[in-house]
Amino acid sequence: MAIPDFARLNFDTLLRAASDGKLALMECLDAATREPRYVVCAVGRSDGEYAVTPFGHLAEGNPYDVYLPPDPEDPSGLVASPAT
Repeated sequence: MAIPDFARLNFDTLLRAASDGKLALMECLDAATREPRYVVCAVGRSDGEYAVTPFGHLAEGNPYDVYLPPDPEDPSGLVASPAT
């Protein structure tokens, strides 16, 4: 599966922010559930104003239980269920 251009561009921006020391971890509320989320953000500054760009939230608990990885047997698919 190919990673789409928007994701590559956002990842490159995240890497630049990290190398410049311009990342922040912020507590935010999920817009749909109102649950707290801990969000990785890039922070920019212009004319004394801060601009915060959210990139994603940190998974609560074990991230291996939250995400399914690419399938090593099928480059176009994902593992259907977590390995036990």
